[in-house]
Amino acid sequence: MKALRDVFGETLVKLGSTNPNVLVLDADLANSTKADKFAMAYPAKFLQMGIAEQNCVGVAVGLASLGFVPWLSSFTVFFTHRAVDPIRMLVAQTHANVKIGAAYSGLLTGFTGKTHQDVQDLAIMRAMPDMTVVAPADAVEGEAIIRWATEYQGPVFVRLARDASPDIFDQQYGFAPGKTITLKDGGDVLLISTGPQSVRCLQAAELLQEQGISAGVLHVPSIKPVNQEEIVNAADKAGLIVTVEEHSIYGGLGGLVAEVLSETSPHRVIRFGIDDKWGESAPNDFLLDKYGLSASRVAQRVVERLKAKK
Repeated sequence: MKALRDVFGETLVKLGSTNPNVLVLDADLANSTKADKFAMAYPAKFLQMGIAEQNCVGVAVGLASLGFVPWLSSFTVFFTHRAVDPIRMLVAQTHANVKIGAAYSGLLTGFTGKTHQDVQDLAIMRAMPDMTVVAPADAVEGEAIIRWATEYQGPVFVRLARDASPDIFDQQYGFAPGKTITLKDGGDVLLISTGPQSVRCLQAAELLQEQGISAGVLHVPSIKPVNQEEIVNAADKAGLIVTVEEHSIYGGLGGLVAEVLSETSPHRVIRFGIDDKWGESAPNDFLLDKYGLSASRVAQRVVERLKAKK
């Protein structure tokens, strides 16, 4: 079990030894995003851009045009809000080969509070043409995604949580864009999730199993692109569809699943997430419980929904 921010820094160090074109551009947060690991290993390939995210993006686009593979390092909120215009105009519209390491995503941002929490990022980035959007669940998947993104030609937004979550994949795991992953089969309810929230959903499914409820879990690491047929097939096997995400209920994974199913195989979709509220500064466990995203709260909410359905 390892924090995704550590995976980010350590994987880039490994890539730096095999790919001379990998560079890291940081917006004055390297000690938090762990890009400082790359800085220490390859100081000549690490560019400290300061608190100037828009300029950081512009420089990355210029470097990409010269054949480099620039990774951007900062908090998610600064990419999706402060620097969204140059990302849209310079990166996405030109299909620049720029990789966005979006650290401190979601609610669990280490007491940074609502100013630094971003739970709208998936909605913003998946609506942007030419942008690939991915969210790893654990350390194994995190490394696989970062390696894949480095080889892929085009812009990639990688959603990275701050802290560690239990590993659910082994070293045989291979990332494929668009592919969904069935973590657990179940017929009463299907929990569809992404990022580390999928780990909590797997734990919730085990709690539901103890109550005699058959709960399946579908992990969606690739928000865009996504294999719609796989979502439809999984949904058709379940009595209740629940999306669970550490993100606003508007425009994120819940919106994606509802869009897919409404167009191809109508199902009622229940969305668990952040209900149109700003975040706050508090311990992780408190926030997960308050917003109904801890394993126990997800299980409790599913039971309530199943009772209401009957």
